[in-house]
Amino acid sequence: MRKNIVLIGFMGTGKTAVGRRLARRLKRKFVDTDAEIEKITGKTVAQIFARDGATRFRSEEALLVKKLAPKEGLVISTGGGLVLNPENVRLLGENGIFIALTADPEVIYRRVRRKKNRPLLFKGDLMERIRELLEERKGVYDIAELSLDTGLFSIDVTVEKIINYLLERNRI
Repeated sequence: MRKNIVLIGFMGTGKTAVGRRLARRLKRKFVDTDAEIEKITGKTVAQIFARDGATRFRSEEALLVKKLAPKEGLVISTGGGLVLNPENVRLLGENGIFIALTADPEVIYRRVRRKKNRPLLFKGDLMERIRELLEERKGVYDIAELSLDTGLFSIDVTVEKIINYLLERNRI
């Protein structure tokens, strides 16, 4: 059985960029949960939040997790809040290896400041909002067996570190 590699972490930590490259290197299928939800609903994440609210978005996430969890050999890049739902964590953990990507608030700020597709961030001062959400989510990404600060490493180095970790533990 080839376990899924599940990338978790706050928005702007590089889950999609790292996930794409990791999947390519491991010759696995890549799934970005936010992009998948957009495909399924025909709406952007920002539109879902604006029109239907966070609850609707989180329920779309939960439905998608139920579909993805039993599959094998995927690299899954999750939305930053997906792990707030314990059932999502339980399901993905049954057949998945959690890898957390982190970054300092200043790094996240630089990466997301021009992106308007982050509905949770654009309420008031951006840096203040990033710090507030990071504080609210403190500890939720601790479920990962490996955590890497993407502010310290390039995408390629991050991917190498993940692959080396998984190889050392005979996980791939």
